Amino acid sequence: MQIPVSEAKGQLTELVRRAQAGDEVVLTRHGKATVRLVPVRPRPDADARRAIIASVRAAASDKRTAGVAAVRSQDFLYDENGLPK
Repeated sequence: MQIPVSEAKGQLTELVRRAQAGDEVVLTRHGKATVRLVPVRPRPDADARRAIIASVRAAASDKRTAGVAAVRSQDFLYDENGLPK
């Protein structure tokens, strides 16, 4: 929903309620969008961030597979002098 700033002054409480409920509320000035009302999302604290990072690392280590190193994977294309065959 778009609403001019001059009209929003009298409806601020209702507009904030709508933004919290998930509606997109955009305030306009002279017909151009200038401000968007969005709900504030709580930021995780340091301990929560560390837990997220640990879980991502654990998930990534489970998916790691052993294989040929990329450094040596194309050696069959070159001779002993490092020139293409």
